[in-house]
Amino acid sequence: MAEVSKQGFTYVFDRVTGEPVWPIEERPVDVETDVPGEVPYPTQPFPTKPPPFAAQGVSLDDANDLTPEIHRLAMEELRTYRLGPLFTPPSLQGTLQRPRVDGGANWGGAAFDPTTNRLYVRTSEGVSANQVCETDPNLPDVDVAYTNNCPRGGSAGIFRGLGGYIPAERSRLGPIPLVKPPYARLVSIDLNAGDIAWSVPFGEGSRVMRSHPLLRGVDLPERLGTPGAPGPLVTGGGLVFLGGGDPYLYAFDAATGREVSRTPTEFRTSGNPMTYRSRAGRQFILIATGAGPDARLVAFALPEG
Repeated sequence: MAEVSKQGFTYVFDRVTGEPVWPIEERPVDVETDVPGEVPYPTQPFPTKPPPFAAQGVSLDDANDLTPEIHRLAMEELRTYRLGPLFTPPSLQGTLQRPRVDGGANWGGAAFDPTTNRLYVRTSEGVSANQVCETDPNLPDVDVAYTNNCPRGGSAGIFRGLGGYIPAERSRLGPIPLVKPPYARLVSIDLNAGDIAWSVPFGEGSRVMRSHPLLRGVDLPERLGTPGAPGPLVTGGGLVFLGGGDPYLYAFDAATGREVSRTPTEFRTSGNPMTYRSRAGRQFILIATGAGPDARLVAFALPEG
């Protein structure tokens, strides 16, 4: 049994005994905190295999460098946060965490091919601000001294931008992430060896970001990366299908990660693809797109004959 997580780890267990296939080690983590009364736990579990499928932790080396001006602004803003490796505690200053609060992996999960023992997972690669602040004593029904409902907390001014949960009005870069692209990946994990087989950027990325004045005239990567929760589908024909927030249904070569096709959809894709065979024997790929009055289920198939 393989379980992917928001931290970017894959936990692999013997499905009969529940024992880890590869050791999971309790390792010391940063416990320094500026929050009065906070006592972070001194260790956290780290799988020894497979390696993390998503980037973990934030440092100044991660500053967005798409242009010199963006790099300068990103460095200035990064210096206002607490930075560190995975499991760096939230802080009064505001800690940047990576993976972001929605992963790593999310509810979309991973897709498994039992013929090759490959696991396929889509990642979100941005950062989230994580701050603790004193509770306003004037608020009703408050019985805690500290909260994360603060300017850099997890529940205030949330901006679902391309690179993470940073309040837009508090970032001079606006929708441009503080860290380098790509902001999403599709990753293949070899569960025979416990290694990453391949990892490729996934998705065009934010069109709002691409049109930002600071990026006018800049030759951007084709795949900036589109973070999000939906996961992939792998088929017996050697293809991995994924929508994941772009207005396309993508197909990738399951063995190499090469993009095989990109089929436009009227609205952005919003769920995991699924596949089925009709009574006539024709195979379809189905995916949810849009939202509200624009919600559609869209089916794809090869031309008959």
